[in-house]
Amino acid sequence: MKDLKNMYKNILKDEFPQEMSISLGNQKVQFKKRTWKIEDEQKGLRYGENPDQPAALYEPVEGFLEIGGVRFRNGGHGLVSSIKEKNMVQAGKHPGKTNLTDVDNGINILQYLTQKPAAVILKHNNPCGAAWSEQGIFEAVKSALYADRIASFGGALVLNQPLDMDSAEFLAGNYLEVVAAPDYEPGALEIIQAKKNLRILKMPGLGRLEEFQGSPFLDIKSLSDGGMIVQFSFANRILKPEDFLSATAARDGKEVMARKPDTREMEDLLFAWAVESGVASNSVIFAKNGRTLSIGTGEQDRVGCVDMAIQKAYNKYADLLVFEKNKGSIYQLKQKARKDRDAAAELHAVLSQTMEAKGGLPGSVLVSDGFFPFRDGVDEAIAQGVSAIAQPGGSIRDWEVIEAVNEAVPQVAMVFTGQRSFKH
Repeated sequence: MKDLKNMYKNILKDEFPQEMSISLGNQKVQFKKRTWKIEDEQKGLRYGENPDQPAALYEPVEGFLEIGGVRFRNGGHGLVSSIKEKNMVQAGKHPGKTNLTDVDNGINILQYLTQKPAAVILKHNNPCGAAWSEQGIFEAVKSALYADRIASFGGALVLNQPLDMDSAEFLAGNYLEVVAAPDYEPGALEIIQAKKNLRILKMPGLGRLEEFQGSPFLDIKSLSDGGMIVQFSFANRILKPEDFLSATAARDGKEVMARKPDTREMEDLLFAWAVESGVASNSVIFAKNGRTLSIGTGEQDRVGCVDMAIQKAYNKYADLLVFEKNKGSIYQLKQKARKDRDAAAELHAVLSQTMEAKGGLPGSVLVSDGFFPFRDGVDEAIAQGVSAIAQPGGSIRDWEVIEAVNEAVPQVAMVFTGQRSFKH
């Protein structure tokens, strides 16, 4: 067992070359391997996705790529590939691939949430919880973590504003592997540095992410036979409420139209669609008051994804009830309830309260990264009290889906995004 634990402490020998180049037609970009001097030793990435996979990080340093008159991002933004020793405020167990790709996907999401202080916590390249708040970065941090307290354990927290003292004191009681922020307020850094294994990144580019919204990057997928698929990266077209499209469809010459979301619903849909850009498909998100309630990821069928997200919302709601009472988890209470009558009674009360509250879903909004091929997923969400839905539209049964929201009492709003946001 001791040897198995040591597997995660090992640093693999880095035999990747110092330089790499990519040529696309007559265009060429030169990359340089990123390493850091840590404990008087030059170190690159700790390892790849798993401890037995060597890996390296490269930063573009010269040249650029342009296709169809569109110029791709080419580094120098003070983000992941630009991390220097001065940005790695605390190396902890210095980062591996998954730590940095989680931070990078946090950037992918936060680039569309620049209007307010925002926070996102990620694990396995999916957001666990996300929030934004006009009340400041602390409210965003707290809401993001409590959106999924269990999944956030050992995650990467990414912020678009400096970490303040309140946030630092709050995080002192929680376990994270990475904190990345554009800066740290006086005193806040000292508090979180008490966690010696925490990787702390100071990335100024996180404070100016609005600069990147209009420019894609070259997205490369390597295939198992050594080939590649290249594509333009996803670009979110929904940057303000008026970018949503009215949900309309026709059947047998008759047009149906959904209710337009109110101001509060529209704000939550805008927020949730931004978070959706960083979630593995098929996916849906329930959100309310500027925070995610439940994120359904990576399901093969859409109605199944809705069902999974509903169950997650119930579970997270019950867990918070338990945590607020005795600082334990719902799973610890379930274990105790097997042998203890008082714990069993408490568990029954928690589950009853959760069912009565429908997991906090009434009044929430739902976004879906792909259209609804049938009304079943929408009906499932409506039964939980969802008040507004955003989805790409474009199904041959859009009319049926719109009828579902129009038949709901009270009537549920729906808008189309006019784009899909699959992420594989």
